[in-house]
Amino acid sequence: MGSSDVRIKATTPILRMFDTDKAKQFYMEFLEFQLDWEHRFEAELPLYMQISNGECILHLSEHHGDCSPGAAIRIEVKGIEALHAKLLAKAYKYARPGLEQMPWGTKEISVTDPFGNRLSFYEAISSE
Repeated sequence: MGSSDVRIKATTPILRMFDTDKAKQFYMEFLEFQLDWEHRFEAELPLYMQISNGECILHLSEHHGDCSPGAAIRIEVKGIEALHAKLLAKAYKYARPGLEQMPWGTKEISVTDPFGNRLSFYEAISSE
């Protein structure tokens, strides 16, 4: 099997959550992700779900062993200034993120979900 036979594809981060309603409020109402699907082995067992926005797919899990709270992920976006304006216009009670120009050539918005996971949305600064 040569190296040309291997192609690594997209990553799907799994983020820990503890409260389905808070997760949906943050990810679906504030960040405008859509719910793709939900799974529980039984009615009273932990929830595992997939959400997406554009090409970004995230899994959120209440399962104790899937992941630890406090993860940090980076999500590339196009139109970071428009995203920033949209987020601020929502007047979300728990986050009013800033837009920072970073020394490594990106503009970034950092938000922390209700479970301590940090999402950094970034866009490369045009050299034009």
